Amino acid sequence: MKKAVFPGSFDPITNGHVDVITRALPLFDEIIIAIGTNAEKKYMFSLNDRKRFIEETFANEPKVKVDLYEGLTIDYCKKQNADFLLRGLRNPADFEFEKAIAHANRLVSGIETVFLLTAVDTSFISSSIVRDFIRNNGDYSLLVPKAVKK
Repeated sequence: MKKAVFPGSFDPITNGHVDVITRALPLFDEIIIAIGTNAEKKYMFSLNDRKRFIEETFANEPKVKVDLYEGLTIDYCKKQNADFLLRGLRNPADFEFEKAIAHANRLVSGIETVFLLTAVDTSFISSSIVRDFIRNNGDYSLLVPKAVKK
């Protein structure tokens, strides 16, 4: 079984995340969207809201599971018997950052990272941009799935 973990804070999930997950579905038997927690970060949405947004977005996709985790992502992958990490790349800066992590993860754990380039029409979307729109009462409806807009 090819199982991938797509880790992130998803504060909130965006249409860019949805695009990467949807395009990765044919590559894997199961994708676990793993919401990580970081005590150093201040989140706009609660952990329960973030999980609900994702579950509602992928309610009709049996290959997608949603879970919460703390600690190292590679340790979580081992617990889930996942051999792959899934990551989306929007730009060269994302690639450089993610490449270093992928090399370290593979060296330490043997877990491979699969990178998918984001689609052109979602490559500019980030959770921080969405949060800025929300904070300033902007129209963010084209940037996020329906579950986040409620």
